[in-house]
Amino acid sequence: MKKSTSVIKKIVAIVTMAATIACGVKTAHVVTDNAGVISEAAGRPVKFNSCVIQGGNIVANVSCSSVPASDDGLFYLYADEVYQDGTTGKVVATAQRGTSATFSFPLGYNSAESNLSRKFLVAVKSGGSMIQVSDEHYITNPEGNAYKTVARNDHGIKGILPTNADAATFKDLGVAQMVYNLYMGDIVCDATVPGAILFNYNGTDYYFNPTTLGQYDAFVRWCHLSGFQLTMTILNNKTAAGADLIHPLARDSHVCPGYAMNTKEDGGTQHLKAIAAFLAMRYSGGAYGTIDNWVIGNEVNARTEWYYMSSTNLELNVSEYVKAFRIFYNEIKAVNANAKVYNSIDQEWQRKSNPGCSLSKDFLDRFNYYMTREGNVDWGLSIHPYNAPLYDPYTWKQQSQYVSNNVTSKYITMENLYVLTDYMCQSSFLSPTGKVRDISLSEIGFTSDFGEEWQAASVAYAYTMASTNPYIKSFILFRETDDAHEMESHIAQGLKNLDGTHKMAYDYYKAMGTNQQQTYVAKASAIIGYDINSLVANRTFLSRNGWFLND
Repeated sequence: MKKSTSVIKKIVAIVTMAATIACGVKTAHVVTDNAGVISEAAGRPVKFNSCVIQGGNIVANVSCSSVPASDDGLFYLYADEVYQDGTTGKVVATAQRGTSATFSFPLGYNSAESNLSRKFLVAVKSGGSMIQVSDEHYITNPEGNAYKTVARNDHGIKGILPTNADAATFKDLGVAQMVYNLYMGDIVCDATVPGAILFNYNGTDYYFNPTTLGQYDAFVRWCHLSGFQLTMTILNNKTAAGADLIHPLARDSHVCPGYAMNTKEDGGTQHLKAIAAFLAMRYSGGAYGTIDNWVIGNEVNARTEWYYMSSTNLELNVSEYVKAFRIFYNEIKAVNANAKVYNSIDQEWQRKSNPGCSLSKDFLDRFNYYMTREGNVDWGLSIHPYNAPLYDPYTWKQQSQYVSNNVTSKYITMENLYVLTDYMCQSSFLSPTGKVRDISLSEIGFTSDFGEEWQAASVAYAYTMASTNPYIKSFILFRETDDAHEMESHIAQGLKNLDGTHKMAYDYYKAMGTNQQQTYVAKASAIIGYDINSLVANRTFLSRNGWFLND
């Protein structure tokens, strides 16, 4: 959802309170030069079969059917930083050239020579020059280094993105999960800040703001003590202390809550690694509790609103995001093997409400392409399947101009959620173990502006749709209380009114996941005139031609 500024400001208040695809691997691959120009490179003969942590080393196995020519009979393994391309990094190992080869070299975790989040490639010396003969590849088991793995707090999909730290309300609702936003620019600082928290990572000193970090500490601990599983969304906001975290193509005057992460320069890249490692270490058990799930960026296909880069080139934008995602994935999983790491797209599957953004399907396809080509890992998908438009009150019967029951649909909403999960069942999208990836509905909501009964029925319908889909791991309602600014646009998604009184939807959501669920599903069915259980079980797709329900 395109959250308002007032919502973002409230997040800081909550913390203060708490302190008290179908694109398979191709023989050709896409490359980007320093100017952002995209081109196709010829298929390279050497293929990575594996690249994994074994003890304190990384072991990479490669093979080829056609052995490339060489001046000296050797394969050279390069370790590049994410912003480097080709044979510009460091040679970390060599092996005899042949139809297969194995390289072994130090992981170097938390040292100046750490290879944890670097990418690797094979080259040969030919005509006196180094020639790249493989695609790039990352470690695929960073959890092999994990030393603070803690048990997950999985105990239900029902959750909320809170506006207030109101444990009594959330306990009454029976929610199991919380989603929260962390702004990187706010938690970093320099050494001059009183009480700055020093963190040395990979041989470099970094500093964290004790005041802001203390607020997050308190919120994470509050969730832990209250029994809520926590998902943290990492956003990149502009601050003086976090200036190096902003991608060079995001440093113009454009204003939004989230900017592309700096995977183009060494300083920013190393800072990202340190932040990811620091957060994983701090919130994997211990004094503050655990963050089980991490979402890297918010609705990253919404370029102008949530993951800004001046570039409109989809290939370049996805490639840069993938690099940031790899850094966070590897650094987090290298600490806590049980943590799950998600990307994030919005509901605009095949339609752009803002022409400067990317279709979420296109972004997802290219993300999967890069992740598969460069080393498949167990990433998860976060999506926000709001109604189309956001203020449409009829979740079970969306407008035909926006929503259909096939992959050509302009939007993914709760009514056609199975279109997305069916899409993710394709073999090209499966995890390394052949499983369908975890899918998080990490933000969802329904307006009451046109009638509380429609909101209540939408909640019952949507929760039934989510809870009966085996691939959905969270159903997170966006806010428990209305926001006055959003209400100006007919978006009144809270379970409570501004004065704190309960709407009808409050009791309906409270009943979901309990022995009262079917009673309230029956009430919701009477409201909409269809049996919700039958609609969901049979994938009955209803649609209407316009705004009014009887169209």
